[in-house]
Amino acid sequence: MNHTSHDVTTARPADLLAAARRAVLQRFTAVDLVTLLYVAIATVAVLAFTADDRTGWGWLLVAHGLLVALVLLAPRAREAGRLGRFLGDWYPMLLLGGLYAEVGVLNVDVGYQHDLAIQRLELWVFGSQLSYRWIREWPNPVFSWIMHTCYLAYYAILCASPLGLWLSGRRDAARRTIFAVMITFYLCYVVFLFFPVAGPRYAFDLAHNTATQTWPARFTQWLLDRGDSWGAAFPSSHVAAAVVAAICALRYWRALGLALVPPTLGLVLSVVYGQFHYAVDAVAGLFVAGAVLASQYVYGAEPEQAGAPLPAGSLEQA
Repeated sequence: MNHTSHDVTTARPADLLAAARRAVLQRFTAVDLVTLLYVAIATVAVLAFTADDRTGWGWLLVAHGLLVALVLLAPRAREAGRLGRFLGDWYPMLLLGGLYAEVGVLNVDVGYQHDLAIQRLELWVFGSQLSYRWIREWPNPVFSWIMHTCYLAYYAILCASPLGLWLSGRRDAARRTIFAVMITFYLCYVVFLFFPVAGPRYAFDLAHNTATQTWPARFTQWLLDRGDSWGAAFPSSHVAAAVVAAICALRYWRALGLALVPPTLGLVLSVVYGQFHYAVDAVAGLFVAGAVLASQYVYGAEPEQAGAPLPAGSLEQA
């Protein structure tokens, strides 16, 4: 009798835990959960890196609190009609600019970077500083046009992949793509917070030649002067996120993916040619993208037709 009673009492906590887990997974999507995890890690970074200078740290924590509230409200938004459904699924993408800006704010407060270590790695892997030499040794205006246009296409690639899937009726594929892209950004941002690398744009003098005088090159520099985050070079989130977005599009809607692959390949080269990233930044970005995409194939479903439901038990159920 006592043995039976013991089994009942030990089973109850496990049952309660399983029930709580099911309730969380039914209410929150995977992107909700990884966003909460990233906010927790970023909060640790805020508390750790503003220990001596707490100027503005309170506002960052307030922003984190508001983001947590937004995540907790997302399930309710997804039940509130088409607009709510859209905002509840897309809110992480809409917040990317703010999250990226926070990385720069924290890294400026930290005041150090690991560029010397990355430059040594660059020299060991490639034999020279490619990001410094390439645009100087081959200042081709036509190539510069192509490279900087591909770099600027980064924003279009990020939006076109999930948005194209969404508008074509492939809603589950769009949600999976948003999840994959956000996982990619969160992984890169965590590295940025705890291993800041300023990048060759800050470490070296900028080139001045015919390649840098083209309109796309000048516009890119103008844009980065007003919207870049210091310490966010390694790994290249531009490369990682663009590759993930393009491959997801290729997986779920081949025509869209084929349209995004050429500018994505150009972007991988452009981040080095334009002296925005070290070459090893780009390679590391490819590794991050590969890891994220591999995880999607291991845990995700096969590509579905437009409107097809996801398998039972998936975190990305509608």
